[in-house]
Amino acid sequence: MSPRLPSLFVSHGSPMFAVEPGLAGPQLRRLGQQLPRPRAVLVLSPHWMTRGVRVAMAAAPETIHDFGGFPQALYEIRYPAPGSPDVAERVLELLNAAGWNVSPDTQHGLDHGAWVPVRHLYPEADVPVLQVSMPHDLDGPGAVRLGRALAPLAGEGVLIVGSGSITHNLFEFRQPGLPNPGYAAEFVDWARVALRAHDEAAIAGYLDSAPHARRAHPTPEHYLPLPFAYGAAQPGAKVEVLDGGMTHGTLAMDAYLLGEAPQQARPA
Repeated sequence: MSPRLPSLFVSHGSPMFAVEPGLAGPQLRRLGQQLPRPRAVLVLSPHWMTRGVRVAMAAAPETIHDFGGFPQALYEIRYPAPGSPDVAERVLELLNAAGWNVSPDTQHGLDHGAWVPVRHLYPEADVPVLQVSMPHDLDGPGAVRLGRALAPLAGEGVLIVGSGSITHNLFEFRQPGLPNPGYAAEFVDWARVALRAHDEAAIAGYLDSAPHARRAHPTPEHYLPLPFAYGAAQPGAKVEVLDGGMTHGTLAMDAYLLGEAPQQARPA
């Protein structure tokens, strides 16, 4: 029987995170070495938004370069991890049972919200990776419910990852020097406290409970993977902060491990 895996929220930052690991990349690398080898990694990313929920079924997902204006070297990266059609079928089963409007998708590959952070976790691309889409009308409570519907997978050897960004104001990312950039650190501090307190109402209702919520997240899609990962964890799960620091003044790179991490060293 597989040990129950924790769930993980990761800030995937700019696509340049693929080649500029900063503080966060090495921590994800170590985490990948410490965790028992997963049967698969299931990722919710804001870069695949659909009507209803779709589940990627491809056995050999393509690396999607869904960004523009970056160095050519970034577009040459391929992350050739296999997919996992059997886990995808289980995802469909669980979401159908929970009443979600869900359908299979045989075309979607791995967008940069998936392959960029998972490439740090498993640089050899030797663990299957698949995605579940983000419904375009998802909100905080819905993200928790979506994670809870998939939580049984953690006991079946699947690492559930919500990939977003703990702060994500791209206007300020492109316009440095705006007043009070310290708001981003205040939002990060709030998130750590809310997670450690298991304050589900605050996590799901962040717009009403978090300081500077609308400035940290002018749109919700990069925040919602956090309540998703929270919902996928066991109630009262231990919270470990992987402090990724702050890039470009306002783009925080924290990751949060939700649950006890069984230790099983993998080769470096």
